[in-house]
Amino acid sequence: MRRSLPVATVAAITSAGLLLAGCSGKGSSDDSSAGANAATKGVVNASDEKGGTVTYAMSDAPESFDPGNTYYAFVYNFSRLYARPLTTFKPGPGTKGEQLVPDLAESMGKPSDGGKTWTYKLRSGVKFEDGTPVTSQDVKYAVERSNFARDTLSLGPNYFQQFLQDNDGGYKGPYKDKSKDGLKSIETPDPQTIVFHLNKPFAEFDYLVSAPQTAPVPQAKDKGADYTKQVVSTGSYKFESYQEGKKLTLVRNPQWSAKTDPLRKQLPDKIVLNLKVAQSTIDKDLQSGNTMVDMAGRGVDGQTQAQLLTDPTQKGHTDNALGQRLVYTALNTKVAPFDNVECRKAVEYAIDKKAVQTALGGPIRGDIASTVLPTDIAGYQKFDLYPQKYTGDNLDLTEAKAHWKKCGAGNVNTTILARNDRQDEVDAATSIIGSLKKIGVNAKIQSYPTSKYFSDYAGVPAFNKSNNVGLIMMQWGADFPTGYGYLQQILNGKAISQSGNTNLSQLDDPDINNLLNSAIANTDQAAREKAYGDIDRKAMEQAAIVPLTYFKVLMYRSPKATNMVSTSAFSGEYDYLNIGVKK
Repeated sequence: MRRSLPVATVAAITSAGLLLAGCSGKGSSDDSSAGANAATKGVVNASDEKGGTVTYAMSDAPESFDPGNTYYAFVYNFSRLYARPLTTFKPGPGTKGEQLVPDLAESMGKPSDGGKTWTYKLRSGVKFEDGTPVTSQDVKYAVERSNFARDTLSLGPNYFQQFLQDNDGGYKGPYKDKSKDGLKSIETPDPQTIVFHLNKPFAEFDYLVSAPQTAPVPQAKDKGADYTKQVVSTGSYKFESYQEGKKLTLVRNPQWSAKTDPLRKQLPDKIVLNLKVAQSTIDKDLQSGNTMVDMAGRGVDGQTQAQLLTDPTQKGHTDNALGQRLVYTALNTKVAPFDNVECRKAVEYAIDKKAVQTALGGPIRGDIASTVLPTDIAGYQKFDLYPQKYTGDNLDLTEAKAHWKKCGAGNVNTTILARNDRQDEVDAATSIIGSLKKIGVNAKIQSYPTSKYFSDYAGVPAFNKSNNVGLIMMQWGADFPTGYGYLQQILNGKAISQSGNTNLSQLDDPDINNLLNSAIANTDQAAREKAYGDIDRKAMEQAAIVPLTYFKVLMYRSPKATNMVSTSAFSGEYDYLNIGVKK
């Protein structure tokens, strides 16, 4: 839900080359003169100054801080402070932040067997916060718990479960399977080597292991779903205290060493994340300097946006970035009448996208969309299968009514889901309700908090069925910056899960599934990218997703924060790895 460079050709980067651009002075600037969008072009307030406290805030609370049990881009980003995956992204502006580099691994993976086997060597000397050496077995265990114990940890993606050789249901995960060998398709021939055996070639596997699910977990200290309360750190910071739903405090990890980590710095003394803070309060605190970062990276609220854009000085502290994200409405293909493609096509024509765009904050928050792939992902093809026509401000509903008549549903009642701590999403859903009423669809909103949206409601097919949920509001960002990293978890039938589901349409089309599988096995990058565009078109033919806007975030850049850089690798958010505080 987060992130174009051929994986096989990414070289290992030297320690000096991995440092922020600000270390050499290139691409850096003082925030007082940086100007609007400066952090999308370079590092703003580049500094190695140590000390102080960096304060984050969020309007709700994440579902989990457990690196193996999360699927929000902002937690992927933030978790790197205390959890090191095998690979990650070098801090950099815009698409430059998509450069994949080794992290816990000493180099990129070594493929063999036609791309079905991938081998990684861990960096020597990396330790957990208690001084215990990190081994390849800790990485293997992390993948086992995050992908094969879905009854306990269901919030993250299940790529490894889908693509490792022994994924036929025989292995029940480490909480149930107490055998010494565990998952046989992951081998650890020595403490520094880990080998993944896949059931089919996976050309972009180096991207896949950038997920925090590969961050090592010591089995003896794993507490299942409660591990989120005290994650054992391998990063530059560790948990000091965690008050669920209120505050998380990180402090320097004394076992972290720059000798084993060319990416991270230990700049602030402390990192504090305040939870369940009103968005309007976060916006004010960003401007005053009491908060340095809006953790969720959703951008300022509507009232703050209007104030910033009319004040040239304040506008100079904003960054308006694409981040490989799409705002859309998922149509539930398993709930009548949207199990009928003609009914879905009617909805494609009926939703007034201009009105939705206005509800979301206007063009500054994204152009009107017509495809599943965002415009800033390689493979995007410009097309519109359901073009909308307007007479003045009024949407022409001729095509919508014709398809609705063809589907034969008549007047129907349905439910649309949205997140109640995202007012723009609720406003967009309200606009959609008004549009659909004109063709005979009477929808009502049920709204739930971000922290439970996927675990308990929108991501639970059984809940959607019992509550007659036909439409679901969604914003999606790439898991990694390729067409596959964007499309797989929202279109592949194999990605449907019973909790934490992100294929909200529950689309299970054999042609799309096969195209995804064949594309990822192809070592020809250009051919893969063409296939991603073809998959996009086929998905739109199924009308299971109504693209609304190619999301752009409008963020306020605190002048008191250092090393601020907006990156496409994490949905246009600021890169959280090395933010410091200006004294």
